[in-house]
Amino acid sequence: MLASALLSIALLATTAFAAPSRGARMESRLSRRREGAHLSRPNQRLESSNLIGGNVSHVEYSSNWAGAVWDSPAGTYKSVTGTFVVPTPKAPSSGSGTYAASAWVGIDGDTCGTAILQTGVDFTISGGKVSYDAWYEWYPDYAYDFSGIPISAGNTIKLTVTATSTKAGSAVIENVTTGKTVTKSLTSTAALCEQNAEWIVEDFEEGNSLVPFANFGTVTFTGASAGTSSGSVGPSGSTLIDIQQNSKVLTSVSTSSSGVTVSYV
Repeated sequence: MLASALLSIALLATTAFAAPSRGARMESRLSRRREGAHLSRPNQRLESSNLIGGNVSHVEYSSNWAGAVWDSPAGTYKSVTGTFVVPTPKAPSSGSGTYAASAWVGIDGDTCGTAILQTGVDFTISGGKVSYDAWYEWYPDYAYDFSGIPISAGNTIKLTVTATSTKAGSAVIENVTTGKTVTKSLTSTAALCEQNAEWIVEDFEEGNSLVPFANFGTVTFTGASAGTSSGSVGPSGSTLIDIQQNSKVLTSVSTSSSGVTVSYV
């Protein structure tokens, strides 16, 4: 009995010493992101025939994007901003396991698919537990997590990306609720076309495949605008995109003069 107790104590001590610190866990998670744990892809357009549900007035469907996109061959978009309230994701009605989605704003990725400057927030539910990650990305590189900006359901988050040139820019996330702001200056060898401005809820990739898509409820981008060299424009009149998977439309999108609403259906 004594030997058994001593063995148990030794095992507990070994486990305690082996447990990684919070910093080590964070570094490990960031490393996984650098190795491709999150990758936002360009818009993967789909044919709009043989769909179940959805809004037939939408002109585009996608396997990974839902939201609103401006397209300008002239390459005029220099910044994009939008504010949303963080939702509480759920598993689909018949699902179990891990599900996720991401809300972001960005430049390019639709008609110009060679580069995207973007920033946003992932929301994930796994085993009934909800988590959030704030990130930035200059595609084709992977996403990187911001640190120092905790996010909770119900927080108001303002997202902004700015291109100072086709190969340099910045990503800013402000948690309006808590007053925390993080900023990242970025450069890339992948040049932006500055043809697209977008407000998107995405089914992003992990390990070269789409993550199981979470029921995110509704994400509404308010104060949504895209800056150009001659002023700014709201999302009204832009191209609307819904996510379609397995012949079913999973989202419904609408716009106003300064807003984009994306709902899970």
